Parts: sequence; C-alpha cells; structure tokens
Amino acid sequence: MRIRKVHMLLLMLMAGITVYFGIPDIIRMPCQPTRQADLDETFSVLPRYVRFIEGFLSSANKFFLSGHRVNFYLFTDHPEKVPSMKLAPEKRLFIIPVQNYSRWQDISMNRMDIISSHIRSRWRYEVDYLYSMDIDVQLFEHIGVEIIDTLVGTISSWQYTKPRENNSYERRPESRAAIPSGEGDFYYAASFYGGSVSEVYKLTTACFKGVTEDRASGIEAKWHEESHLNKYLLYHKPTRLLSPEYYWDEELIRPRIVKVKRLSSVRKDLNEVRF
Repeated sequence: MRIRKVHMLLLMLMAGITVYFGIPDIIRMPCQPTRQADLDETFSVLPRYVRFIEGFLSSANKFFLSGHRVNFYLFTDHPEKVPSMKLAPEKRLFIIPVQNYSRWQDISMNRMDIISSHIRSRWRYEVDYLYSMDIDVQLFEHIGVEIIDTLVGTISSWQYTKPRENNSYERRPESRAAIPSGEGDFYYAASFYGGSVSEVYKLTTACFKGVTEDRASGIEAKWHEESHLNKYLLYHKPTRLLSPEYYWDEELIRPRIVKVKRLSSVRKDLNEVRF
C-alpha cells in the first residue's frame, strides 16, 4: 500500500479535542495494493485537559508516522489557550474552533456526532482513514502503518485479562448499548479506534444514534460512548485488533506479556480535571 497523504484528527472542545494528521509521503505495506490514502484521527478533552496538548503533540510529532508529512487539525472551543509549538518541518498544526459542552459525559458521547458530521460534510472527500484517540495520552514508541486497516479496535488494558462475563459491557436491556449476558468477546477501548473513513462513518453514526435513543429514554450507558462502541464492534468485527500496548492506562501495572508501551494515558486526578 502507498500512502501519499495521511491526516490525523484531534477533537478538542474545552470540553473536547480532535486533531487531524496529514501525511503526503509514500509508505509501503507489503502484499497490499498501491493506492493513495488519507488517514484521520480524533481526540477529546475537557476544559482542564488543555494542559495535555503540548505533551501529546510533542510525542506525536516524534512517534506518529515519523518522517512523513503530517497535518494536525486541533478542534477546540478555546483556541486562544492552545500553546504555540515548534513541530518538525514536515508537520503542521491547524486550530479549528468548535462548540463547548457543559458535562464531560456529553463531550465524550458527542464525539461520535462530531466525527460523523465532519465525515459527511468534508472528510469523506479528503481522507481515506480516520482514527480517534484521547488527548490525555503520550506516545513512547513509534506507531506506523501497522494501524491502517478497514476497521480497527484496541483491546482495553483494563479488561483484556478478565473473563468475558466480567467485562464492563452495558447489560441493561433497555439501553441501545446493551450486550446480552453470555455474549461479547473483547472489550474495546474508546481511547483509540478507527479505520477507513466509510467504516468509521458507519460506526460513529450508529453509535450516536444509540446515544440519542438512550437519551430519549432517559438512559445513559454504563461507559457512555465506549459502551456503544463495544456493542457496534461485537456485531461488526474489526479487521485489525491492536493490543493494549497501543493504549495502556498508567493506573495499571504493566505485566510481562505487554512488552512495549507505545501509547499511554497521562496520570491525573480525574475529579480535578473533569469537574
């Protein structure tokens, strides 16, 4: 596969962030047809999450598809608070203002709507691949074209060793995110997922539809948009699974089986940054 242009999208409302990488260089993947491809990635944050932008961008500048031209599109409701940063010559940062949300749960769940709306209005004409990632993370090792596939899910670092019946699925049948008891396979992290822009559009549209129907019924899924993501991926299997090394939670002790920590959450007081 040849990728001449890759975009990464990060979503940052002060209550949320999305950035967008663009790479017009050639990358080869063996045994894949040659074509031009664009890649997108999205991220979400709360008002106090602005403090994580510099750490994220610095590490992504170094480790995300390094050596290739990348555009970072940062969506924020407080563009004046985005720090000035010097990136590699082949990388550029674009800041795009977006709407604010009052609750962190709404920021989280509305990320699906933001992504699907932008795919429908713009990104489907510009990119081939789109990935969503939280902003309160840093990269520690290279992340390359191994993440590129039709539909990509990341196995949760919190759940990957638990028996299926102990996974944190939404089980209440009245929720659109409900997974019946006895069903389920992997538990997927909403912190990093993606794929082709057409598949991500289907995923985000379906998930936000579930969120909207739950709201109309006065229900909020157990883990918000992550619950809806897991329901979708149970019945629309990912074509590529990323191990927990692609999103490790720093609250956990890393076991020997996880040899590399490519991307990890940043330690923080959730009560302080969310409320």
